Amino acid sequence: MVRVEHLTKQYGPTVGISDLTFHIDRGEVLGFLGPNGAGKTTTMKILTCYLPPTSGFAEVCGFNILEDQMEVRRRIGYLPEKNPLYPDMRADEYLNFVARMKGVSNGRIKSETDRATELCKLGEVRRRTIGTLSKGFQQRVGIAQAILGEPELLILDEPTLGLDPQQIRDIRQLIMELGTERTVLLSSHILPEVNQVCKRIIIINRGQLVAVDTPENLRSRLTQSAVTCVKMRNTDDAARAYAVIRGLDGVLMVREAPGEGPVKTFFVESATDRDLRHDIITRLVEEKLPILEIYGQELSLEDIFLQLVTEEEV
Repeated sequence: MVRVEHLTKQYGPTVGISDLTFHIDRGEVLGFLGPNGAGKTTTMKILTCYLPPTSGFAEVCGFNILEDQMEVRRRIGYLPEKNPLYPDMRADEYLNFVARMKGVSNGRIKSETDRATELCKLGEVRRRTIGTLSKGFQQRVGIAQAILGEPELLILDEPTLGLDPQQIRDIRQLIMELGTERTVLLSSHILPEVNQVCKRIIIINRGQLVAVDTPENLRSRLTQSAVTCVKMRNTDDAARAYAVIRGLDGVLMVREAPGEGPVKTFFVESATDRDLRHDIITRLVEEKLPILEIYGQELSLEDIFLQLVTEEEV
């Protein structure tokens, strides 16, 4: 669907991206992560034929981004970070205008804009001026213009930036629905959003590729030890429990969560192939030390991101 090989972009002496190589499969929702200035937007502008690369190769749906630019653009729907709206136009007028610019035939414009309006749930505001709409509805209009013409690939650059929590949930659900019908490249700083929506992620830093994999595979690759979280009431029993847990076979380290409160939390580290939950529960029950909660703790996507980016900067 999308193939990128050794893609590089330089702005004079400044390197925007360097030697990027990755692919996106048809029907995949791929997360695109990186710190500010990492090169995400540069990469997306190259794929959408807004910018030429300095060197390297990329193709979309089998078409070269340099040699077949119009064919590439016909197959892409793009929502840039700065939503390309005209605030003085009504939503339906704007979608009609974009449909014409995309070459949708006159006979299909109404059905196509109706489809985008329904999918993005814009029916109640379609005849309102865009500048009077909430940020959430404006983002929906931006996504609606991106899907006009039924593009095979959607490229969404920070589609939930600046939205409130409810609006983020609504746009996230919309992206998940869109991902069932087409390929999506999603750039976002909201890591739980990427974790929920995307099956595979790309992480870049300082213009270079850091990782391409599923969150699960990255967790397995980066996890140095298994961590079990144990919660108890913060009484004298907690001090006894700490000593009991630390003495168990297979325990590498026990850390106490900082801070005071009614609950004491321990993080118990062991080898990655050891699940100590049964041993911990059995031993604490024998000592009549009640447990409030116990569970295995995995690396979050935020942990993965920070660990990879930090390693890259060292």
